[in-house]
Amino acid sequence: MPDASTSARGVVLIGAQWGDEGKGKVVDLIAGRCDAVVRFQGGHNAGHTVIHDGETLVLHLLPSGILNPRVECLIGNGVALYLPQLFRELASIRERGVDPAGRLFVSPDCPLILPSHIALDRARESHAGRARIGTTGRGIGPAYEDKAARRAVRAGELFAPEAFRRRLGAALDLHNFMLENYYGAETVDPDQVVEEWLALAGELRPLIADVAGRLERLNAQGRAVLFEGAQGVMLDIDHGTYPYVTSSSTVAAGALAGTGAHLAQLREVVGVVKAYTTRVGEGPFPTELQDEVGERLAREGAEWGATTGRPRRCGWFDAVAVRSAAQRGSIDSLCITKLDVLDGVHPLRICTGYRTEGGAIDTRPVLMNRYAECEPCYEQMDGWSGRTRGISRWEDLPAGARAYIEKLEALVGLEACIVSTGPAREETIVRRHPFDS
Repeated sequence: MPDASTSARGVVLIGAQWGDEGKGKVVDLIAGRCDAVVRFQGGHNAGHTVIHDGETLVLHLLPSGILNPRVECLIGNGVALYLPQLFRELASIRERGVDPAGRLFVSPDCPLILPSHIALDRARESHAGRARIGTTGRGIGPAYEDKAARRAVRAGELFAPEAFRRRLGAALDLHNFMLENYYGAETVDPDQVVEEWLALAGELRPLIADVAGRLERLNAQGRAVLFEGAQGVMLDIDHGTYPYVTSSSTVAAGALAGTGAHLAQLREVVGVVKAYTTRVGEGPFPTELQDEVGERLAREGAEWGATTGRPRRCGWFDAVAVRSAAQRGSIDSLCITKLDVLDGVHPLRICTGYRTEGGAIDTRPVLMNRYAECEPCYEQMDGWSGRTRGISRWEDLPAGARAYIEKLEALVGLEACIVSTGPAREETIVRRHPFDS
C-alpha cells in the first residue's frame, strides 16, 4: 500500500461524453509534465489522435505519451490487447524516429483479442441487422465476454507454449462452433492462429512487466502519473446508455481495476468534453442535429471516427449528460476541446434538461431504455464573431466564447482547467494544469 504521507501524483483523464472528445491531444499535452502514462481499459477500438512534428498520428493501443522520450508508458491489465495492432503501432512510431525501448511496459494479465473474436464481432453485428449495437468490429466485446467467463487467453500465457495451445484450442472450439452453427460464418483455423501468435511472443517478452508494481514504485518516488482512458463515461458498460455501450469500465474507478493502482495514488480526475457533442454508432442522442448546423459542425470539426472512419453524429452540448458523467465518473474538472469549431455559429444552444412523458427532468432518466424518448430543453446564447482558433490565452478569447465556457462550467458545476482551440499542442489555453499542486 502506498505511504499515506506521500502526496498523490496521479491524474485520471477520461471522456465525459460518448467518446471522441479529443483525449489524445490532451494526454499528449499533459504528458509533458508527467513521468508516466498508463492505459487502463478498452482496446484498439479507440483512436487517440495526436500531432507529432506536424504529422497526424492515430494511436489505438499505445499510450498517447509514447511520443515524449522522457515518459514511461504502461498498458494495464484492463486493456484488451490485439498484438498485431500493437506491433504495427510500434513500427509506425519507430519509422518517425521515436524509440520506445526501455519505457514501454505491458501487463501479462491483458486479455488477448484473437482473430476469432473479430470474426464473432462482425458476424454478430451482421446477424443483428437493424438491432445492431454499432461496434467497431474489432473483437472488443467478445474478448471481454471471454474474460468474464474465465476463458480468456492472456498475454503472459504466450510464454508457456503448450499451455497456450490448450487454452487457445478450447476458446477456438467454442468460437468456431458459434461462427459455423449459429452465424453461418467462416471459421478460424486454430493451428494457423497458434503458430502466428506464438511467433509474436519473442517481440512481446521484453515489454512484459508488473504494471501495478511499477505504479506503486512511481508513486513512492513522488512521480507524476497520467491514467489515460478510452471512449467516454456515457459508453461505460455499467453507467452508459446500455446496451449501446463499450464492454469495459470507462469511469475513473476503472483506472484502479484496470491497472492495480491504489486509490491513494490519485489526486484528480479530468473529464474531457467537446464544446458540442458527438456520437459514433447506434444509440440515443437527444441533442443530435440533422440540419445545416449539424453538417457544419461535422465539416468544421472533421468529425469522422479515428478508428473506423465512420462519420460522427453531431449535436449541441448536453449539460445533462455531462453532469451525469461527472457524477458517475468522479470527475473533478473539465477540459473543453474544439471550441474553435463553434466560431461564427449563431445562435448557440445548450441542453439543460429533457422533456419526457412524465414531465420535464434535469437529470438523465432512471431507466436507460427511456433515454431515446427524451427530448432536449434548450437554453439559447449568442455566439461570437471573432476567431478562437489557435488562441492560447484566456483573456484573448472573444467575450462571447468566454461567456459560453463560463455557462458550461455553471451548468455542469465544474471548472474548465483546459480549453483547446485547435488540434496542435500549442493551440491550448491552460488555465490550471492538473499536475500543479
